[in-house]
Amino acid sequence: MARVKLDLPEEFVFSTEIPLRVNDINYGGHLGHDSILTLTHEARVRLLRKYGFTEIDIDGPGLIVSDAVIVYKSEAFYGETMRIEVAASDFSQYGCDFLYKISEKETGREVARAKTGIVFFDYKERKVALVPEKFKEIFLNRIGIRGGSCTAP
Repeated sequence: MARVKLDLPEEFVFSTEIPLRVNDINYGGHLGHDSILTLTHEARVRLLRKYGFTEIDIDGPGLIVSDAVIVYKSEAFYGETMRIEVAASDFSQYGCDFLYKISEKETGREVARAKTGIVFFDYKERKVALVPEKFKEIFLNRIGIRGGSCTAP
């Protein structure tokens, strides 16, 4: 079976800490894959909020998650606090990728890597929208494009 490889940048533009809750743990006793996506969602919302945006209003259009990738590195357990680092990369006319590194706060143990591809969307017109200039200014010009790639051999 081909494995997905997710390369992360050396630098991240944002980080936040989120403690794991009992409902983040699956029947195997560790962090579930669905909760990884929930953690990345929360980190993305916190990042956007830092710059005065919401997921439905990023200087006009909102965003839609078009794809997601999760690569596990180790288990995580109830009560541990995750440090989630976020970077933006691979900008196109209509979107970009957010890359996430999820680590256990106390030890620095890497738990998972993730990517969410986003497309900007005009909810009034119900169609894709161009990347807002203000978003590009913050994440592309001021911060700069951060590398990272995802491949499935």
